[in-house]
Amino acid sequence: MKTLAARELHPNEPVPAAAIGGTQDVFYARRNAARLPMMVRAEGIHFWDEAGERYIDASCGPMVSSLGHGNRRVIDAMAAQALRLDYVFSRVGRNQPNQAYAERLARLAGPGFERVSLSSGGSEAMERALQFARQFAVATGEASRRRVISLDPSYHGATIATLAISGNNAGAAFFDGFATIADTVPAPMTYRLPAGHTAESWERDCADALERKIQALGPRSVLAFAIEPVGGLSTGALVPSAAYMRAIREVCTRHGVLLIFDEVLCGAGRTGRFFAMEHWPDARPDILVVAKAIGAGYAPLGATLVPAAMADRLAALTGFDFSYSYNANPIACAVGLAVLDEFAREDLVAQGRARGGQLEAGLRSLAASCPMVGDVRGRGMLWAVELVRDKASRAMLPPDWGAVDRVRNHALAHGLLLYSRATSGGRYGQWFMVAPPLVASAAEIDDILARIARTLEDFTRWAATAA
Repeated sequence: MKTLAARELHPNEPVPAAAIGGTQDVFYARRNAARLPMMVRAEGIHFWDEAGERYIDASCGPMVSSLGHGNRRVIDAMAAQALRLDYVFSRVGRNQPNQAYAERLARLAGPGFERVSLSSGGSEAMERALQFARQFAVATGEASRRRVISLDPSYHGATIATLAISGNNAGAAFFDGFATIADTVPAPMTYRLPAGHTAESWERDCADALERKIQALGPRSVLAFAIEPVGGLSTGALVPSAAYMRAIREVCTRHGVLLIFDEVLCGAGRTGRFFAMEHWPDARPDILVVAKAIGAGYAPLGATLVPAAMADRLAALTGFDFSYSYNANPIACAVGLAVLDEFAREDLVAQGRARGGQLEAGLRSLAASCPMVGDVRGRGMLWAVELVRDKASRAMLPPDWGAVDRVRNHALAHGLLLYSRATSGGRYGQWFMVAPPLVASAAEIDDILARIARTLEDFTRWAATAA
């Protein structure tokens, strides 16, 4: 077991002025930064760095590597496809992996999602959802529908359009005069409630806020309402109730507003169902977006699923002609098929439910014993651990502590990779995510929990000296 060196609690050193190139993190803010090891190898749920130190991948990066690392069947499928047909642009030729993958994914999603538009990741897939919704509105005589509503807080991608519909006031200066920010309504957060509210009454008010927002904007001006059905980092694995999901579905249906489920992070088995929408069968979306785990880190892959009735009608009118150089890439589609094969072969959705129950029990036990854990929330193999200064008052940690990066550094000292950053400037609290690969064994989950316990002990000791 490594010991925590002093330098591991400091930001990354700046790149020397004479250096050329550098790894991607040269662009990231260096204040309050977590240390980033140089990884050279990965297998199963583990990484090894250049010094030979081993780490457990406890969050699949940003919830990507659902199969773990080094899966030979997926790698062989990728290599075989590359040797047979590495690339064909979708506007000059079709490819069989695209056809097969779209059919498999659509059949998994069920009625209402018969058409699949593929892209290179979650941001592109969400962008395609917005493009499709807008093009359909224009082509069908509803060009006035141009407003998008999202939750505050929320996150929907890293393109200009998807950042603009993400509910995060920390980006206001970036967008000022540059792009149109989406309208937002409050997210039905369950831990920090406004005065006078229970979790149930606050959810009702949040659903009513959507109705009020649509009425204020003018129903025929609103194009779509975008939501993560189970939250990611922006809300710390927030899980809405069935009543809330039914209510927003009813509001959108009543006003002709398209309901978009962003399952980029929470889809593909992460919540105990292959699609998170399956938890709310009477609140299904109009457009479904998935990415991350459908490529499992082996290839960049995203998908936007829409009804055949909409796609075929649009094709007969103006068409949906937005395309990317790598959409429906045959290698990526072959990886997608191999990933689905692994889900079926290993029954990973059921395994994720079983290991998710074990993970939940362990995290809740840690929360009961650790004075700095205020809340544990999530579903399946997607959990957030919210840190507080005081449990009784739910007081937030001081912003200048850089708490989540400090926790990540403590975790590194125990061979654990955790994913987190202070979203929305920490306005809603600070948490880290725990979302191991779905292939993790019971023993590996126990190991992760033990390392998290030691990490929290270290952080609690540090906080006592900083208070």
